This record gives sequence, structure tokens and C-alpha cells, in this order.
Amino acid sequence: MRRLLPVCATLPIRASAGALLLATACATSSATPATARQSSLLLGSDPIPPPPPPAKWLPLIGEYGRDSAVTIVLERDGRLWRHDTTSEQPLRQQSDSVFTSASGPARTLTFQFGRSGRVASLELNGTTLARRQVGPESGNQLVITPVRPIAELRREALAATPPQEKGPFLPSNLVELTSLDPTIKLEIRYATSNNLFGTPFYSQARAFLQRPAAEAVVRANASLKPLGYGLLVHDGYRPWYVTKMFWDATPPEKHVFVADPSQGSRHNRGAAVDLTLYDLKTGAPVEMVSTYDETTDRAYPNYPGGTSRQRWHRALLRRAMEAQGFTVYDAEWWHFDFHDWKRYPIGNTVFEDIPRR
Repeated sequence: MRRLLPVCATLPIRASAGALLLATACATSSATPATARQSSLLLGSDPIPPPPPPAKWLPLIGEYGRDSAVTIVLERDGRLWRHDTTSEQPLRQQSDSVFTSASGPARTLTFQFGRSGRVASLELNGTTLARRQVGPESGNQLVITPVRPIAELRREALAATPPQEKGPFLPSNLVELTSLDPTIKLEIRYATSNNLFGTPFYSQARAFLQRPAAEAVVRANASLKPLGYGLLVHDGYRPWYVTKMFWDATPPEKHVFVADPSQGSRHNRGAAVDLTLYDLKTGAPVEMVSTYDETTDRAYPNYPGGTSRQRWHRALLRRAMEAQGFTVYDAEWWHFDFHDWKRYPIGNTVFEDIPRR
């Protein structure tokens, strides 16, 4: 999905306990020595994932206030922090619902609960800030209701022709990821109803990439295994007709969230992949700061909110992919483009017609 940069594009974000950076956007294994060395490099300066915060803090973590003045409550280094576009402060807990600033200007934060038992607002030095609904309460996928029937959109898209491009391009050589490494897990959301539109678009739950990109994903997966993680893929190559379906299904005011079929998308070229981490011991997806394909600021790869553990996993995924020649998309922590993506043509081959290699 395509997104604009957030309003909070210059938030000061703490990368670790000892350094601030400025955001550009708001187990065991039989690994080879080379893979083991690469795995150790992925850990960076924080080799152990932070522990989860106390469960009683989780309902407090989130966003409060208006679009023009958002206050983020996050967890870092075992304590809650208050963060806005100009400053941040560690907090000291006084009771289950009251916190005060541990340094800097004196501030008192009082969390107020609604009848449902959820946090409804935050009182900051006497000013009430409503809790922002930045993600679905259920934790499931946010949904855009298609403006036309999907069957009708599919017929039109399959009959349409992709835009003509001027080459030269590299020859397309799409391969199935799981044929190269069956330990890569798949959760192809667009083959299910658990996606941005709430309806299936793909005919099969499969993931393809151009061979060099696919082999790079396999290497990234191998580098993560000694650390106890694997890759869970949500999307890879996307036939152009599906991109056209996305565009035609979306209300014009929300076209910012989808690629323009007149230009094609990076997924159409088979050199972009959407993915996350899963835990090798449990097989469960690792919790990140946002849900997949979420259309809020939490999706940005440098978003400062959430918990230390969520951000640690997000950074680990990014380092693993960047080490293999991918670049994270600046508005989606899960989307990675292979360095040669521009050199491949827009593809429109349906999954069933891709040769098995």
C-alpha cells in the first residue's frame, strides 16, 4: 500500500537508551560460520530483546490529543515516557492511573477510564486529551469498503492492459519463495478476507519474487534463525490487474493508500516484499508496533510509540533485510524493496501461469 508521509515527520526518536536520532518519517540452528557472524551483526548494540512491559501499562500506551498536537505515551527501558513533537520525558508512576514527570518540567498525567474499562482520555496538567483511535480495538485489520462489487472489478481488471514502459529491463524470472526455503512461512492476506478491503483478491495463497530478490530473502531468513526468528511473508509479486482492482475499489479520497495502476507498483515488478518476523519456538508472529497494512502513523518505520520490545523486533527485521540489499519503504515498516526493483518490468502473469522452477 502507498502512503503519504505523516504530519509528525520530524519527531525526535530515541534509538536506544543512550542516543537520540531524528526520524526521516513520522533457538538454535545449524547455521554456517558466515551466517552466525552475520546474525551477531544484526543484533546491533542491544543484543537481547527487551522484556515486555507490565501488563497494566499496555492499556495506557497510545496516542492522545488532536491531529495537530499529538501526545504519545510509550514504553522504553522499563518505564513509560511522554513524547510529543518538541520533547519527551520519562515518567514516574504514582498510582495505577497517575504518573508524574521524572525529569524536566513538572507534569502530571492522569489516565481516565471509560465505562468499557478502556482508557478514554489523558489529563495532562489539567488539560484533557482524548485517546486517539489509531488502530482497531480488536487488533485486526483496518478495512476500506470497496466502492464496487469485487467480481465486477476483477472482470474489468483482467480485461485491461498494463501501461507500456520503455526498457531495457531485466528478464522476469519469478520463483516461489517456499520452493527455495520451506521454513519461510506465508500468511498471504490478499488471498483471505483479513486485508485492507475485507475480501480476497488473490486466487492462491502463494508468494513469488524475482530470483535475485527471492534468494536475498532466503539469506535474510537464514541470518535470523540463530537468533530464534524466521520470516513470515504477507505479500510478494502482485499481478498488475490486482493493483488496478485496488485502485478501482478505493474511494478517491483514499487513493493515497493504494498504488496508481497507470504507474504500476513495485510489487508488480516482483521485487518488493511485505513481511514480518515469527518466533521459531512458538511459530507465532512477533508483535510489532502496528498491525500489517495499517493506515496510521504507527506504520512508519521510525514511529516512536509502542514498547521497547516491539521496536526492537522492528529494528531487527529492518537490519536483516537491509543487509541483503533491501530498503524499507519510508511509510511501512513491513514493506521492503530490492535494490534492482526499477530494472524489472511491470508483470501481469496470474499465479497459476507462473512456471515452477
